[in-house]
Amino acid sequence: MNDAILLQSDGDTAEILPFGAELAAWRADGVDMIWAKDPKIWDQTAPVLFPVVGWTRDARVTVEGKTFPLGLHGFAWKKGFEIAARRDDYLRLVLLDDAETHALYPFAFRFEVEFRLRRGALENNLIVTNTDARPLPYACGLHPAFRWPLAGSTAEHAIIFEKPENPDVPVIGPGGLFMKETKHTPLSGARMPLEPEMFRRDALCFLNIASRSLAFDTGAGARLKVTLDDFPHVGFWTLPPAGYLCIEPWTGYGDPVDFHGDLSEKPSMRILAPGATARHGATFAFERDGR
Repeated sequence: MNDAILLQSDGDTAEILPFGAELAAWRADGVDMIWAKDPKIWDQTAPVLFPVVGWTRDARVTVEGKTFPLGLHGFAWKKGFEIAARRDDYLRLVLLDDAETHALYPFAFRFEVEFRLRRGALENNLIVTNTDARPLPYACGLHPAFRWPLAGSTAEHAIIFEKPENPDVPVIGPGGLFMKETKHTPLSGARMPLEPEMFRRDALCFLNIASRSLAFDTGAGARLKVTLDDFPHVGFWTLPPAGYLCIEPWTGYGDPVDFHGDLSEKPSMRILAPGATARHGATFAFERDGR
């Protein structure tokens, strides 16, 4: 089954595909927020990232001395999810480990993706439960592609963080590895003006940010506000001149260039005790001046 599941609330709608638990569409206050997929450019709209975020060295990981072929952003975005709960304005999808996932990532887990729609806002949560007898190393993240320009604005768009942030971000090297070198972004204080050429070479990845929220500002009195719950990193990415900007809350990031160890030792991985559950979330809210 991969027919889109429709959520509705006070005139707003969202559509979610069970395959990959992918947000396919969201319309808030009469505005289409998610880009219209074009397979010639990019054949996704909002992949869900688990159990790793970013690239792994040579698309492999090591667990307890054994090597597994776990690559870019893990496998959740390539798996069918089951419906765990559903209402008009709410959906929770679940993915359980199976023989296919064990060949990539040798752990038992329960991974849930939750959507809650309300007027002008969409809440998207990731819930990880360790059903294994061992500690569970994992990373997870969201990857939604929002329309750029947004809400028909022809003004300069910008990212505005809640707090001033470091304008220098890691260089992403060959194979998606995070280099020790950094590059300077046009971020000044809390505001970063956006131009497609900024993303010509790779994504911009802000690690361990101080802000718990940010805004994708249209420059014309409207913005998408993103509130983060236990997502310490955020990436921004597009394929110029595509008409979207991905705003990506992450718990982890790609392999550092000098990392060669066990998955549980990789910087930024979370370690979840047997039987424990962790929750990470983002709320996306469309706002207009005067409302």
